[in-house]
Amino acid sequence: MIDLEVPRKFKPLLKQAGALADEVFRPISRKYDRAEHEYPRELDLLSALIDGMGDSGASQGAGASGSAKAQTSAREDAEPKGVGSGRNTGKSNRNGTNLSSVLSIMETCRGDVGLTLSIPRQGLGNAAIAAVANEEQKARYGNRWAAMAITEPDTGSDSGAIRTTATKDGDEYVLNGEKIFVTAGERAELVVVWATLDRSLGKQAIKSFVVERSNPGMKLVRLEHKLGIRASDTAAFSLQECRVPAQDLLGDPEIRIEGGFGGAMQTFDNTRPLVAAMAVGLTRACLDTASELLRAEGVVVDPDRPLHVQSNAAARLLQFEAEFQAAYLLTLRAAWMADNGKPNSMEASMAKAKAGRTCVDVALGCVELCGASGYAETQLLEKWARDSKILDIFEGTQQIQLLVVARRLLQLSSTQLR
Repeated sequence: MIDLEVPRKFKPLLKQAGALADEVFRPISRKYDRAEHEYPRELDLLSALIDGMGDSGASQGAGASGSAKAQTSAREDAEPKGVGSGRNTGKSNRNGTNLSSVLSIMETCRGDVGLTLSIPRQGLGNAAIAAVANEEQKARYGNRWAAMAITEPDTGSDSGAIRTTATKDGDEYVLNGEKIFVTAGERAELVVVWATLDRSLGKQAIKSFVVERSNPGMKLVRLEHKLGIRASDTAAFSLQECRVPAQDLLGDPEIRIEGGFGGAMQTFDNTRPLVAAMAVGLTRACLDTASELLRAEGVVVDPDRPLHVQSNAAARLLQFEAEFQAAYLLTLRAAWMADNGKPNSMEASMAKAKAGRTCVDVALGCVELCGASGYAETQLLEKWARDSKILDIFEGTQQIQLLVVARRLLQLSSTQLR
């Protein structure tokens, strides 16, 4: 059973992540929001910290390795229940890399989401590798920064409609197609590209390939100018006769008509809780800042009093806090399930849907409550409001998450419920 207390072993990590948010990210947040596409050189100084997180098994990228597939032996090395509080009821409860990842991301995203996405070697592609790669591939790519390329000009939310092709040619695959909205695509060392082995077979033929960023067949087309998360680069690529060694296909190279797409889609079970954690962290930042600004103007929030006897501003802050707590708990649940070898597709989508929508609503609400201070560049609230929107879109839109949840609840396939 999940223990809602933060495990003691994670507290030093979270203290470091919190210090990173407050002392490094926030002071340079506005700088790199304005200097879009300029690499944040300050992040190079974090290498020792990132490596320390990795050595402890608690790095953000490592969080993906705790997927349900990767945790088949979770019960063998399980910790006693209640590691956060010292209790032990004899039941297994593993608090692993997924939980440590979402908790640390919540902290760093209190500082800046774009800068969190720009931390070297912590890309979303690393989650894809951890989800479906074999042990040899994990060892080979383990310490490298990987972006993930799924979206195409004609294929957004429907990942099963990918048109980028991968054709076997001897000991290589030849990739042809276009990819857009690749987070950290320019800066990463590797790009995990989703492609189809046979368009006529639909989603069953979708596979993911690790492509070296230096591969001459993968050309950078442009970097996007964006509403938010400007510190993070977002790239578009063209793949033309891009040759990739066969050993760089992640997972099973065979096309499985039954459940063949599951391996690739398992990536989302790992990355969606991470994106939910980003939204939860940003929501916390908005609430804390808005509460501080309103307190300075005499707005007192009393959680022990009914909403109707408090000011409108105080009542709205309390409502926002309740929504935050719901998103926080759903995110912890999705991560904990992955750490304990439990299928979490529905829970990952629930967390992403709730956290993404909550983040947007709270960010815009806090801007409104704080008036001129919320709208001006003198505070980070207006920037956070811009940053929030992407968290309700990437790694699957709000509508896609609700569709996934509905399919799981009704036990219907994607063909039966579109």
